[in-house]
Amino acid sequence: MLMEADKVMFEIYREAAYTGKYRVVYFTELNENNKEFEINRALSGEHFYDGFIKNYRKEEAKDIIEALLRRMNDGEKLTPTDVEQALGVHIASK
Repeated sequence: MLMEADKVMFEIYREAAYTGKYRVVYFTELNENNKEFEINRALSGEHFYDGFIKNYRKEEAKDIIEALLRRMNDGEKLTPTDVEQALGVHIASK
């Protein structure tokens, strides 16, 4: 079983008021300097997907997420199921 510190909570959202681009925020990696700004930015956007990735090999998971964001921002229509399938073994239970 994963402990709280063994996973990273994230959300993929689409900016509503800025560029209309898809972005990701890793909530559990925010600090006092950027927490309020990033959370407000995500809350003002259009929710697409949220979940947890395992802390173990999280950089691989982040690379997958970045690749998905590039595809969506280039106009490809992906679904939350596509995100889950792409992340595969990197997904941690909630």
